[in-house]
Amino acid sequence: MACSGLTILENPAFFFLFIAVLIATLCNSAFSPTINLWSYQQPSRAEQHKSSMTTAATIKSAMSKLSHATIVLHRSAARGHADHGWLNSYHTFSFANYYDPDLMNFGSLRVLNEDRVAPNTGFPTHPHRDAEIFSYILSGELTHRDSMLKKGEEGKQGKDFYRMKRGDVQFTTGGTGIAHSEQNEHSSETVHFLQIWALPWRKGLMPQYHTVTFDESLKRQAFLPILSPLAAGKNASVAEEKEAKPKIAGTIPIHADFVMGAGIIAVDRKFKWRVGGPEGEEGKNAVESNRNRNVYVHLPMTKNGRARIRLDGREAAVLQEGDGAFVKGVNVGDEINVESIGEAEAEVVILDSD
Repeated sequence: MACSGLTILENPAFFFLFIAVLIATLCNSAFSPTINLWSYQQPSRAEQHKSSMTTAATIKSAMSKLSHATIVLHRSAARGHADHGWLNSYHTFSFANYYDPDLMNFGSLRVLNEDRVAPNTGFPTHPHRDAEIFSYILSGELTHRDSMLKKGEEGKQGKDFYRMKRGDVQFTTGGTGIAHSEQNEHSSETVHFLQIWALPWRKGLMPQYHTVTFDESLKRQAFLPILSPLAAGKNASVAEEKEAKPKIAGTIPIHADFVMGAGIIAVDRKFKWRVGGPEGEEGKNAVESNRNRNVYVHLPMTKNGRARIRLDGREAAVLQEGDGAFVKGVNVGDEINVESIGEAEAEVVILDSD
């Protein structure tokens, strides 16, 4: 052969062939048997989708701060509903003619009704017993009267008579028995409020009322504590009951291992709720039960559907107006991130129970 006496370097054809064989050998030894570059095929669309979903799940998991917590949404449409004309009410838990054996309570939280009462109507005098009952006013006004007070003879506002407006929270300890009325005496405006009941830590308590106005500007800065346990606890004396000192200063005392908070979150802002509420005096926890607390997050219907929130950075935990979420398996000190992602600010209520 004419080229038999030439070296590889002297023959360009043999040189490039040699390089090609060398590359093939190196590639096969480096990647075989996992990947053979010469037999590599483009992944199918299904495989690419699966891969992207896995990546997305990893990213979402990394965004979550409470991987040990379970968040179960309770959609607005799943609530009980009753429209009596004068009263339009949505029930998160079993109430009146709405009954669901799986929705009797969530920890100490027993009732969460979102009510609208028409002008010049309301709840006539009715009794309560052995329940902690509170009204959170969203808009309009609601007038409370003790059963002993006649309209027009009330005098100044106090525990027995109060015309509540937005920002007010009125609290009743039913205890051994109490009767009152709640009326919307406005001539044209509907009152919109949350009616919430909690189960007390013992029966036969001394009945009483509390009404407090909470600063709207503070709710726009962070979650503002509204209720916290009575500082004297389950065995409070009569004097301690009358003193009504709460575990968290500035809140209304409740006879339950229960904390309530409320916040108004601007679009694209995020608030954090510390499970168990802020620490009380001397850095002590406000609640007794430290583990496996039950936290219910509610987004009232206040912005005509334009408010939305996301919990714990989870895309599967996005709430529309009227929705709620059961947050389970959380411990005191855990932080629940609540992010406003809608087109309008979101007013959010937190109900944190044993």
